[in-house]
Amino acid sequence: MSIARIIWIVSLLAAVVLSFVDLAQAGMVLAILGLVAGYFADQEHRLGLIVAAIFLAGGAAAWGAIPAVGEYLTAIFKNYSMVLSAGALMAVCKTTVERVILGKGTDS
Repeated sequence: MSIARIIWIVSLLAAVVLSFVDLAQAGMVLAILGLVAGYFADQEHRLGLIVAAIFLAGGAAAWGAIPAVGEYLTAIFKNYSMVLSAGALMAVCKTTVERVILGKGTDS
């Protein structure tokens, strides 16, 4: 199992657990996990990560209409949205560095 997969699993578990635990630094923990996960995202998975972050950030609250479990699902997906957003930010930064500074992916 790759380190990237392990980080994504830990990030998902943290998003679930921190939905039920009141921790003052929960946002920071999720952001750091997302940044690390985004750093290890393969180049072919970065676009999917960015798209998932965009759609989940807007659609996390859609679960709220489900009786009994909607509140919990909304909290879980909002937390995971934080992870994906931080990962997408890192993916954008890493791609920018690779293309502009290192010259990878250019025709010249």
